[in-house]
Amino acid sequence: MAATKGKTIKKISPVINAYLLAYNFIQVLGWSYLLFQIVNFYVNPPKSQTLWDVVKYTVGIFQNAAVIEIFNVAAGFVKTNLAVTIQQVLSRVAIVAAIVFIPETSDSPGLPLALTAWCFAEITRYSYYGFNIIGYIPYLIVWARYSFFYVLYPVGVSGELIVYWTSLGYVGRTKMWSIEMPNKLNIALSLWSAILIVMLVYIPLFPQMFMHMVYQRKKTLGSPETKKVQKKVQ
Repeated sequence: MAATKGKTIKKISPVINAYLLAYNFIQVLGWSYLLFQIVNFYVNPPKSQTLWDVVKYTVGIFQNAAVIEIFNVAAGFVKTNLAVTIQQVLSRVAIVAAIVFIPETSDSPGLPLALTAWCFAEITRYSYYGFNIIGYIPYLIVWARYSFFYVLYPVGVSGELIVYWTSLGYVGRTKMWSIEMPNKLNIALSLWSAILIVMLVYIPLFPQMFMHMVYQRKKTLGSPETKKVQKKVQ
């Protein structure tokens, strides 16, 4: 076992620490339950329900609850980049919104890929943050946090892109949330184009995010701290 420094700010009040610990613990429970629902769906498939029918409320609650993290960073409770936090949270919320409002995406083959990757990533991430608040992170959690991404990033991004791709047909046919010229406002808006732009943005962002995690893994798992049998967070 080993412990490393995480992202929570040290020397904050016990009340805030308790709040952050509770938040992370609840998220671990929520994403663990979601993973159970996904596995159970495929082991004991229901006769008249899709995967989305089974998991939609759990996903909606715990993914949208991640918006709280933006507040935590903005308030200084958690030390990390606010812009990155906003981007990461809202990108996931956008996927959930796409599935909710665009019917065809609920049957997308990308949905189980994205949700499963999210579950493993979030269970690991929130466990890491929770143990860090306590002041002691088991080495297994550290290793998982900085190793699972090799599989979870490609799988999760692939799933998200497939969900977006599935949505394009419906949005294109229905002109959903789009404004075409000519009109009194003399403006044109296209949800189809917006989704396509979001998909294209993944091309430059994914390598940057992936290599950042590769660097963080080398920095964290290659440090003397993580090689010790036990170490308290200072």
